[in-house]
Amino acid sequence: MTADANQTTGKPTVLFVCVHNAGRSQMAAALLSHHAQDRVAVRSAGSAPADQINPAVVQAMTELGIDLSREVPKKLATDDVAISDVVITMGCGDSCPIYPGKRYEDWTITDPAGKGVDEVRLIRDEIDARVQRLLVTLT
Repeated sequence: MTADANQTTGKPTVLFVCVHNAGRSQMAAALLSHHAQDRVAVRSAGSAPADQINPAVVQAMTELGIDLSREVPKKLATDDVAISDVVITMGCGDSCPIYPGKRYEDWTITDPAGKGVDEVRLIRDEIDARVQRLLVTLT
């Protein structure tokens, strides 16, 4: 366990942030949850959440056996950042509240908005590789 482990759960907490919380951040959160198998607390949010998850994202994740069909985009709150050990923005220029002692990363990843499932699969696979590298540093 890392020194950043959240005081309330004993697990590190990771927050993925993107503007609409309808694609990249949802995929990253679901993939980290899948790979971490309850060893990491995971959340995602957006500064201007969309009405629904991108359907191509839902399809691409379903192909891996991960169901995002019931997920909804969530609004980023200052408390989300405050309780997180690691905050990862998804290359979308989002500005997050800055708290001392937090680990911040910005992952520059293509936005899946308007893309077909073939292109979304490539984005998903890039996120998956990054998530797996992140997980090694957390547990």
